[in-house]
Amino acid sequence: MRFGIPAALATLALGLAATLLPAPTFAAPPPAAAPAAPAQFAHPGVLNSRAQLDFVRTQVQAGRQPWKAAYDQMLASKYGSLSRTPKPRAVVECGSYSNPNIGCSDEREDAIAAYSQALAWYITRDARYAKKSIELMDAWSATIKDHTNSNAPLQSGWSGSTWPRAAEIIKHSYTGGWPNQGRFATMLRDVYLPEVIGGKPNSNGNWELIMMDAAVGISVHLDDRASYDKAMGIYLGRVPAYFYLASDGAQPLYPPRSSIDTKGELIDYWHGQSTFVDGLAQETCRDFGHTGMGIAAAMHVAETSRIQGRDLYPQFKDRFRHALGFHAGYELGEAVPSWLCGGSLTKGIGPATEVGYNALHTRLGVTMEKTRGLTEGRRPAGTENHFEAWETLTHAENPN
Repeated sequence: MRFGIPAALATLALGLAATLLPAPTFAAPPPAAAPAAPAQFAHPGVLNSRAQLDFVRTQVQAGRQPWKAAYDQMLASKYGSLSRTPKPRAVVECGSYSNPNIGCSDEREDAIAAYSQALAWYITRDARYAKKSIELMDAWSATIKDHTNSNAPLQSGWSGSTWPRAAEIIKHSYTGGWPNQGRFATMLRDVYLPEVIGGKPNSNGNWELIMMDAAVGISVHLDDRASYDKAMGIYLGRVPAYFYLASDGAQPLYPPRSSIDTKGELIDYWHGQSTFVDGLAQETCRDFGHTGMGIAAAMHVAETSRIQGRDLYPQFKDRFRHALGFHAGYELGEAVPSWLCGGSLTKGIGPATEVGYNALHTRLGVTMEKTRGLTEGRRPAGTENHFEAWETLTHAENPN
């Protein structure tokens, strides 16, 4: 006699077992719920708060270091020149690695110049700098209509993260008038925001982090709560998928909203790396230059979020401190083990550490010796001509 169970009971048993089985260990988590935007945005409030800017102004005027040297570096650069002439274009065309480069460098550099001039205005109260910043912003807002070619979202992120930093300072501290401020806001809303707000889930993670840097900054300047919430939601999902912690499991989290859903695809996405340790980033084995951009953008958004009322540094403290320390050590010359990127790293992290080091060490008291050595050893941090600029000046030992 053969013992069995009726088909209906078998089906019930299988269904019950399925409900009791644990979820796949490495399934991508659902997108993190975006925090509600503040009821009222703080201004100036993109990367720099009024208290932070006041601290910088005090330090520079007193001739204290490293701020005075950082300020002098900025003012001596082509971005701090009062004779700078803007080079706007109606259509900026940027291919992969900015090839072709039809207005790409001009746009990024004019945005950095507008920000540099705005910082110089705030520190000196010399109206010539405010007027030059406005001249640069006005030239582009009167001209640009679109970004094209494959790098359009990233180019929009680079420039779109820098423009609102300049605009926030000028709009909320300069009383000499900015008649075309509304046109500039329309430019951010119509030309830049649509390119960046949706993210880029299947691209290297620095893309999405830079795009959210821009989207968050633009949203603050426009007092756009819906866009702020959307951008923060994408950011909160991307950060854990970009910086690895052992607590994530044996492999990194899958990037939210992407088509990457197998371990093999994930290893390919991490540029062939199959051994994972605290602080490793998704682009570490690609090169430190792009990884540095991802680090900088992640810190920029966290800094803006803190100014707007939600401090994300405690939440991401371990990811950020390990990521900074891991890359700082190798940037400073530590021997590369054979298991890491085949034993070879392409270094050159850029000016990416100042904001995160200040947030974690100065404000939260986290000991970060490797990051300290790299950050202090390379002061004053300048600009890499994309979207990082003068962060020793704005964030070194800034307690606010």
